[in-house]
Amino acid sequence: MEQILLVEDEARIRDIVRDYFAAHGMDCHLARDGREALELLEEHDYDAILLDVLMPGLDGFGVCRAVRERSGVPILFLTALGGEEDMLRGYELGCDDYVTKPFSLAVLLAKTQALIRRSRGSQRSGLLTWGAIEVDPARRRCTAGGKEVPLSPREYDLLVCLLRNRGQVLSRAQLLDKVWGLDFEGEDRAVDVRIRSLRAALGEAGKQIKTVYKAGYRLEEV
Repeated sequence: MEQILLVEDEARIRDIVRDYFAAHGMDCHLARDGREALELLEEHDYDAILLDVLMPGLDGFGVCRAVRERSGVPILFLTALGGEEDMLRGYELGCDDYVTKPFSLAVLLAKTQALIRRSRGSQRSGLLTWGAIEVDPARRRCTAGGKEVPLSPREYDLLVCLLRNRGQVLSRAQLLDKVWGLDFEGEDRAVDVRIRSLRAALGEAGKQIKTVYKAGYRLEEV
């Protein structure tokens, strides 16, 4: 049985989501605030986290930041904040998806199950996959839409970095650090050049690499 951590300060929502998920074979552990959530995360490994944004004390953004420092567990935000800036902030911190309140329980369950399937599929196969893109690190082989894609060593390393941080916004500085190395002395626009060539090499799948204005780049599923 999948174990879900639901972090929500409204008791009514906690109870409704817990009961609905239990009826569909999923076990929800409940946290009333961010501090309680982090305590539970010290004691348990979860298949996914459903995380309210607006909470007293440590809010959802703070919890997400703390979780991403140690875990890649799927995180889905439950939020009344539907603005673009708030959503971009969440993605930059590492959340995987959003559901805006008021939400459909059926949609929430479906999104949670989809996140868990994708997470488990990547872990089992050893392959890095997201949308139409698949990379086999053992063979340094990339395919997009089922067709093998020849990449330069730098393009390949850049794509692997995006795949390992899929859904998260990575700044140019972060990409330079992770892909080029700390001793790189060029300008961060070198990232833009490689992103353009990587998109071109991937063809239609290159559209999965999204530019996040004034923030960096993110690999999306579609």
